[in-house]
Amino acid sequence: MPTPMVDALAQLTSPYFPHGVPAEWVQLDDAKTACLTLPFAADNTILEPFTTHPELGQYQWRLAINIAKLPNSQPELPMTFGNVIMVSSGKGGVGKSSVSVQLAIALQQLGATVGLLDADIYGPSLPTMLGGQEQKLEINEQNKMIPHQRHGVWVSSLGYLTEAKDAAIWRGPMASAALQQLFRDTKWPRLDYLVVDMPPGTGDIQLTFAQKLPITGAVIVTTPQTVALADAEKGISMFRKVSVPITGLVENMSYYQCSQCGHQDAIFGDGGGVAVAAREQVPVLGQWPLDARLRAALDEGQPWLAQHPTDPLSQLMRTSAMRLASELYWQVQAKSKES
Repeated sequence: MPTPMVDALAQLTSPYFPHGVPAEWVQLDDAKTACLTLPFAADNTILEPFTTHPELGQYQWRLAINIAKLPNSQPELPMTFGNVIMVSSGKGGVGKSSVSVQLAIALQQLGATVGLLDADIYGPSLPTMLGGQEQKLEINEQNKMIPHQRHGVWVSSLGYLTEAKDAAIWRGPMASAALQQLFRDTKWPRLDYLVVDMPPGTGDIQLTFAQKLPITGAVIVTTPQTVALADAEKGISMFRKVSVPITGLVENMSYYQCSQCGHQDAIFGDGGGVAVAAREQVPVLGQWPLDARLRAALDEGQPWLAQHPTDPLSQLMRTSAMRLASELYWQVQAKSKES
């Protein structure tokens, strides 16, 4: 590889390449074309800094994905579930499940094999958001549950085992045990990422999952309003106490945008999630709007991102997924250098 190209790669920085691009990630196909192979999920928009660079722009670029399996919070456990990402919130009502669904579908659209685990065993909502509620999970001869594939994502949920109106009435230890069984006894395919939609709060289930199961990183979901922000900070504090790295924060319902005139109204407050992220030194993965189209699509079991992949709103969510995947990778690299 020519020295000017190596130097240009080392100096190329973006939110996805905070320390430049390692030269070993790039292979020259010939004198005019180059291939960038990434260890995290991404789409071709990540190539824009390359194509516009004075030196690197002389080449035609193509993208390849070879997702790295990263260390997790339980190094003694076998890494059979890919990179496990907990999506959590300090309180209910902030759209955590909808964010989990959209992030999982976005990662799949970015070229990853993705699983989605519904850990909210008291109120599993993923069968409603993804559809197929009437299709119950099958159990194989080894007593393993066969996950459904919905919109390109492998999904396991108690909602696919019980009737929609049945109430789960379990004490904390029973619920924690049920969650561990759902996690371990699902026959997942070989995954790149497993997104876990956690129940809200910071109680027994969250602690059990964080302490006993292999977690690569956690995503905090909040809205900008004060009461949600206080609970988000509690969630960040809990994860840090049990040594689970915070990969990033999604500020959901950041604003409402009128579909008629385009006016944006910050009905839940302005920038509160971003302020918490800055105070806690947590990356902001995205600020998502309050949008009736997203709600309607999930109510119908047809997520907007799956049905309208080229829509600007879908690209916003894919950008958040790219930030998530890259932050997950670079945070692990930084930690390994410290140790």
